[in-house]
Amino acid sequence: MGSSTKHIFITGGVTSSLGKGIIAASLAKLLQSRGISVTIQKFDPYLNIDPGTLNPYEHGECFVTEDGAETDLDLGHYERFLNTETSQDNNVTTGRIYNNVITKERKGEYLGKTVQVIPHITDEIKKNFYKLGETGKYEVVITEIGGCVGDIESLPFVEAVRQARWDLGSNNILVIHLTLIPYLAAAKELKTKPTQHSVKQLLEAGVQPDILVCRTEKHLPMDVKKKIALFCNVQLNCVIEAMDADSIYDVPLLMKKEKLDERVMTKLKLTSKSNTELEQWKEFLGKLKNPTQEVEIGLVGKYVSLPDAYKSIIESFTHAGASLECKVNLTLISSEEINADNVQKKLGELDGIVVAPGFGERGLVGKVEAVKYARENNIPFFGICLGLQIAVIEFARNVMGLKSASSTEMDPETEYPVIFLMEGQKNLTQLGGTMRLGSYPCELTKNTKASVAYSKPKISERHRHRYEFNNKYLKEFEKHGMVASGKNPEGGLVEIMEIKDHPWFLGTQFHPEYKSTVLNPHPLFVRFIKAAIDEKQQK
Repeated sequence: MGSSTKHIFITGGVTSSLGKGIIAASLAKLLQSRGISVTIQKFDPYLNIDPGTLNPYEHGECFVTEDGAETDLDLGHYERFLNTETSQDNNVTTGRIYNNVITKERKGEYLGKTVQVIPHITDEIKKNFYKLGETGKYEVVITEIGGCVGDIESLPFVEAVRQARWDLGSNNILVIHLTLIPYLAAAKELKTKPTQHSVKQLLEAGVQPDILVCRTEKHLPMDVKKKIALFCNVQLNCVIEAMDADSIYDVPLLMKKEKLDERVMTKLKLTSKSNTELEQWKEFLGKLKNPTQEVEIGLVGKYVSLPDAYKSIIESFTHAGASLECKVNLTLISSEEINADNVQKKLGELDGIVVAPGFGERGLVGKVEAVKYARENNIPFFGICLGLQIAVIEFARNVMGLKSASSTEMDPETEYPVIFLMEGQKNLTQLGGTMRLGSYPCELTKNTKASVAYSKPKISERHRHRYEFNNKYLKEFEKHGMVASGKNPEGGLVEIMEIKDHPWFLGTQFHPEYKSTVLNPHPLFVRFIKAAIDEKQQK
């Protein structure tokens, strides 16, 4: 191992969804505030090559990176916390590991050898562990291992971590185990046994955690901490309490208070280069917790029973709201429950309406009704990806009189295909990883809502779609007052549509939510919230 990068591995035990991603992002933020260059990667133990074909109910939203990788939603947290971009290399699945190994086997790279989990799969995992570190850009690489210790599927990852300690040497590697200390109300007691079992499973796999981060709803008394340290074989000051927080953005400061970053620095023999003391972060938190006004926003979509399906959008509203010292009360509304008869009742109290991205026909009628309601009642409207396409369909039907206008995705035989399949998508046989993905440039038209929001002529945004606006109809749309305020300079693809004589009505073919971070809230979200505040004041 020629590289001098230090590696931190974060595993999880007892139960999933304890927040490994947030702990990883928080620790990275604290190291970053000490002037250390750091990145985070996530290894997912499922066999899909990437989460691009997964239903959001299976795995939450699919996050898209600048270079067009469809990745786990935790990468969104990494970018939002660190304000730095991730890439294809920051998310690796078991599927990708096996795919790489089998491809090599077919090419004859292991000629004469029996290809096995150890060493071939574990070597491929380790190669991917070290890849980002070998670029020379990072002093610390944090690797989050998805799933739960003890799951069959995460065994090869844990074994690779065990071997990594041997490869890297003890001053260059650290294992943090995130676990749960449940509180039994009937016994009025915090229980450490699940954590003991979880650490024991790690030890059986040959991995001794250096630091335990204990998720808990009650403070851990000293005797409980001592018991955990004794039975789990870690130092007392390396048992870190992680209380449930009001906001995920509180976690870095809570971890700082618990001295998580100090323990890590000591064990890895790192020295601080600067100490920015997280000033901007604290300023953001101050605004987030002390809003001077509030607005009611409705998010209309079809995956509303799982908020994680819209994670980036929800967080973008947090960032934009805080920048305006405004509390955004976001209500998720199922598009399947909206119709012409109840739309006033469902949306009447809102100061702004968002129609969310998605695929397929389910909930189409409700989305069209929501757009129509926003347009006719001058309520600020923001359509994202499919949300833009619905806005175009609604406008064509109800303003331009093209009653049967639709998207060929929903109605392949439509008479007026105002949205249709992109040229490059027509003869595809594979669904995975073949959409228009990643960052593309967009030129803005002067004196439009979009150009005012961005206050620059050229932008670049991330995409994830197969269908696009049909330029054959553009003149007709513009004649009726819906204009293309953003276009891709190369192919002329319409990226942004807006209605001129409406307080704020705008739809984007791209996903602005992928680029919003704590320190750089996205201008379109900020403008939309501002419009909602104005709307509320006029009421």
